[in-house]
Amino acid sequence: MWNISINKYPLFFVILMMATTGYAQTVEVVKEDQLYTMIDTCDDEYDICLYNFWATWCAPCIRELPYFEALNKSDKRVKVHLVSMDAVEDLHSKVQPFIRKRGMKSSVFLLDETDFNEIIPSISKEWTGAIPATLIVDNKSGQKYFYEKEFKDNELEIAIEKVLTINN
Repeated sequence: MWNISINKYPLFFVILMMATTGYAQTVEVVKEDQLYTMIDTCDDEYDICLYNFWATWCAPCIRELPYFEALNKSDKRVKVHLVSMDAVEDLHSKVQPFIRKRGMKSSVFLLDETDFNEIIPSISKEWTGAIPATLIVDNKSGQKYFYEKEFKDNELEIAIEKVLTINN
């Protein structure tokens, strides 16, 4: 067994802590107005900004997350934002451990609001409030496409290609 004293090797422990926490994905807590600003001002380097609304307790959401992670990794035309609908009190106990355990690399946000009934129709009039839900924003035209469903197999790639084809 290792017998290393923190007092004897403080630099070792600092480096160890940096190495173990440096790669952990962070979750940014956002309010309603910040979310709207993000949606309205998509980064110019991307053709599409995608917002997936999900929660750690939602089985269909969890099943489709690998598709968003794969898209984030493989398609540099698309900026993927994962917006957690979990309670803000669950940030440290559920959301961050969930993200770390799965090694997620997409941008992750936790929506800190209490009245989702006000927010939901502002995202899309088609949204009943069910999750998973995804908003795809074409950065060139500003056109928005909303999906209240769980993406399966290659459905997400088809939706992205459709948006890119329509507006090019």
